[in-house]
Amino acid sequence: MVGRRGKICKNAVLPHFFLYNCKKILYNGNVMIPVIAIVGRPNVGKSTFFNKVADRKISITENRPGVTRDRITADCEWRGKPFTLIDTGGLEVKSDDTMWRQIAVQASLAIDTADVILFFTDGREGLTSSDYDVAELLRRSKKSVVLVVNKVDDYSPDKVFEFYSLGLGEPYAVSSEHSRGIGDVLDAAVSLFPKGETADMGSLKIAVVGKPNAGKSSIVNRLLGQERTIVTPIAGTTRDAVDTRFEVGGKSYTIIDTAGIRRKRSVEDDVEYYSVLRAFDAVRRADVCLLVVDAQEGLTEQDVRIIGYVHEQGKPSVVVMNKWDTVEKDTNTILTFEKKLKEDLKFMGYFKSVYISAKTGQRVDRLLPLAEEVYAHASFRVPTGALNDLLIDAMRVSEPPSYNGKRMKMYYASQPAVCPPTFVLMVNDDKLLHFSYERYLENVIRGAYDFSGTPIRITVRSKKENEQ
Repeated sequence: MVGRRGKICKNAVLPHFFLYNCKKILYNGNVMIPVIAIVGRPNVGKSTFFNKVADRKISITENRPGVTRDRITADCEWRGKPFTLIDTGGLEVKSDDTMWRQIAVQASLAIDTADVILFFTDGREGLTSSDYDVAELLRRSKKSVVLVVNKVDDYSPDKVFEFYSLGLGEPYAVSSEHSRGIGDVLDAAVSLFPKGETADMGSLKIAVVGKPNAGKSSIVNRLLGQERTIVTPIAGTTRDAVDTRFEVGGKSYTIIDTAGIRRKRSVEDDVEYYSVLRAFDAVRRADVCLLVVDAQEGLTEQDVRIIGYVHEQGKPSVVVMNKWDTVEKDTNTILTFEKKLKEDLKFMGYFKSVYISAKTGQRVDRLLPLAEEVYAHASFRVPTGALNDLLIDAMRVSEPPSYNGKRMKMYYASQPAVCPPTFVLMVNDDKLLHFSYERYLENVIRGAYDFSGTPIRITVRSKKENEQ
């Protein structure tokens, strides 16, 4: 906990194949989560503040400048408002030292990305010329700034009065080391967050994801009927997740064009680092994902990883084999591609696929109906009575395997959630459900109801017989 009015979200790490040394960016409704960047000259206590808000020691803190060099992020929440907090290295604007120049590049990128900036100064040392340099840099950025005077252990107005001369508004006196004044700074920061737009509340949000140069932006432009996003043969043209709302046949959609997701070792450019984060965020806030694959290149290992991430997020999806016009075809070409997809995507045998050409427009008109279809499947709820009858009959046909002389017994089942459909089984011992039998039950449910295009979740909970 930080203070009495807020709480901290635990950091959620991305799956192992998407470790970019960063934490998962959250979202709130339809609005991308705000970003708060902590900046200031070296050794003013930025990392101490960061660790206090993150509720654990993530940034290394020492009483010497230059310890923090790279951007470090954490997912936090204050008064019900989630945000991403970025710790940066100290800014020495006019330094010619190579290390300080690299730190400045990292900090400048964080400033460009942030919605709100916490400008840290040192209340013990007082104002320095470096503070004025950083203040001028922040004024030019046109970003919302909260001025923080750190290391003020015993507050008095005289200790912060001189900081008004920076021209950045009211200074907030804090002691990060003793957790004093942190709540007031966070209150000021969240009050400056961009207001969430409600225009997309009734629209189906569709994220278009995939590797670079798979044709994602071309698909978006085809769907919109206009050149909404830049399209070039150069991989990485799209840098951010671009949301566009449109209507077709009286139905409202929000299409999200994302940056291409490359393998971790291929991501070197700082801007691309944030582009990948935004692409992940687009997946999490989307209702449906279009998983774009270059049909000419075929399904690659990275495509499988991206599709696997969407599967783990529980999102309904459509595998879009783009550039179909470039593939030499015969009567069995699609069957051959489908067989390869089934082999490579065994972990999500529920997938739905479509073969299109964004360049010629071939079958592009099928994308929105398919997105509607898989979302309807993800939103479907099985009646409790029918679900129990189905699973009881399935267990009579094939009993659960025994373990140490014990066999799983189901008392009843329910579906408490949709998107993805989630089924909960109340059993005598949750440790008795083998993964192979769980797969059997999933196949039974899918055989009775059409859940194609969407993952489903099955969980078990222990319940003693006398508790029924």
